[in-house]
Amino acid sequence: MGPVLVVEDREQLAAMLAETLTREGYAVEVVYRGDEAIDRIAHGPNLLAVITDLKLPGADGLEVLQAARRRDPQLPVFLITAFATVETAVQALKLGARDYFPKPLEMARLLVALRSAASARGQLLALEPAPGAPTLVGESPNFLSALEALRRVAPTEASVLLLGESGTGKELFARSLHAYSPRRHGPFVAFACAAVPETLLEAELFGYERGAFTGATARHLGRFEQASSGTLFLDEIGEIGPGVQVKLLRALEERRISRLGGSGEISVDVRLVAATNRDLATSVVRGNFRADLYHRLNVFPVTLPPLRERRRDIPALALHLLSRASAKNGLPLPLLRPSALGALVLPPWPGNIRELANHMERVAILSAGERVGPGELQLSRELLRQGWEQPEVRELALEFAGEEGEELSRYVLS
Repeated sequence: MGPVLVVEDREQLAAMLAETLTREGYAVEVVYRGDEAIDRIAHGPNLLAVITDLKLPGADGLEVLQAARRRDPQLPVFLITAFATVETAVQALKLGARDYFPKPLEMARLLVALRSAASARGQLLALEPAPGAPTLVGESPNFLSALEALRRVAPTEASVLLLGESGTGKELFARSLHAYSPRRHGPFVAFACAAVPETLLEAELFGYERGAFTGATARHLGRFEQASSGTLFLDEIGEIGPGVQVKLLRALEERRISRLGGSGEISVDVRLVAATNRDLATSVVRGNFRADLYHRLNVFPVTLPPLRERRRDIPALALHLLSRASAKNGLPLPLLRPSALGALVLPPWPGNIRELANHMERVAILSAGERVGPGELQLSRELLRQGWEQPEVRELALEFAGEEGEELSRYVLS
């Protein structure tokens, strides 16, 4: 496991924290300035957690928190604050901090919180993902349930079936599963089954020899061979027809395929991850999907929740997606005000993470380097009001808006 980074300018408190954490079995690094912490987070090895004071020289604790969110949105950050700044610390919780601890510090409470966060964090770090592993953002119970399923199944060879609405991040989840698996140094090949006509699907999956059909001027390796020693991700698996279903079942059971126009069989070594937004069990009952293939795919099903069922994750996701979009486009990062974070909770986001990502890229372009309030988000007033009319959603939006709750209320209802 990585070390705990302690960021505290008072040397006596820093020494006490380091001594206590070391005695509890944690590796500890100490820095005394916020800018030093930001540099360590950005360029050093993975950390288990960050414990930072709110008031620091060089950069404050909120800037340290933002640096941690940019590096890894799942990195637990704990804030230490004086009683006079508790409101600021609570606002930091809504921006992604794991917890805050007022001074004088209660070490027992800090250790309990750290132990809980470090347990889950250590399990993920112990898997040693491949470089460039995608970041999965969220702390909602249904999302954490899916993340725990990933942790359990990633080290195995089991087939995985990802279920969920369009845009819920099934391919990203599949890439993460590959990155944490023993096959992480092999290829990851993604293929959307609905993207090609049924007549070409077999050729794309299993390949073909030269002359197999008109236009086949050279041998073509299908996705199964391309993914050799790695992971094959088949999206929209429910769209394939009965003929290809038979051949897919045989490939999975016997680990052998035949290219179109070929005379022999070829051994394949792939791990299959499939995804669908359909109810495959219903498709089986209706005779549209083979029961034996369904059971072969459904060894380890994982359901990814829609965004409307994990609204508490939306602000953290938005910050992550905004940072990514700004970096991609070479633009300075906009600052989302608390009222904007509250507003983002209100719409239903039917396109899920894909829709949110596209919207945050638009914000990154239109508001580069600026402070962003509810108006600058350009969200549909009708959708905002629909969310506002739901008491639980309104309460969550006001929680994230904090002291800017009245401004958010005026904007939504005006």
